[in-house]
Amino acid sequence: MRRSVEFTTEPFDLDEPPPHTVAARWVVQRADPDSVDVGPFGNTAEGGAEQVLGAVDALLRAALETARPGRLSGAA
Repeated sequence: MRRSVEFTTEPFDLDEPPPHTVAARWVVQRADPDSVDVGPFGNTAEGGAEQVLGAVDALLRAALETARPGRLSGAA
């Protein structure tokens, strides 16, 4: 069964993307889905169910590990 995932990583600085955005894109591309579309406002990946679900798990973990401390909890 084919699946598709669309995700956005913010904030996105056009001069230099933050580490969590680079990590998320790298993980999805490494998962080798059938197709990957990376854009400034959203990213999509399509492929088999296990492939896409595995990529989602890995991209969330990578993005959270590289996010700035306190950013996800709302602290400045």
